[in-house]
Amino acid sequence: MALTEKQKKHLRRLAHPLRPIVMLGNAGLTTGVVQELERALGDHELVKVSARVGERSARDAALDDLATQTSSEIVQRIGNVGVFYRRSKELPKILIPD
Repeated sequence: MALTEKQKKHLRRLAHPLRPIVMLGNAGLTTGVVQELERALGDHELVKVSARVGERSARDAALDDLATQTSSEIVQRIGNVGVFYRRSKELPKILIPD
């Protein structure tokens, strides 16, 4: 599901007051991090991830890989924080405009 700019703007507005739930540290992208984001996306649909991984290119690659592995979309990236969204299959909590 590709999000439009209008939808991303709406999700960024909702994500603004959130604090990072998942932390990506020096160990990089591990199965534990992927599992934790899977659980968080299942519970919340919209999750902030803090990535403290060296250089900008390594951080961006890790966030992109994390989005691919969890079948989620990156809504926004600012500094070392990425916002991920994955709509719940059973009961969506967040209604996004068309």
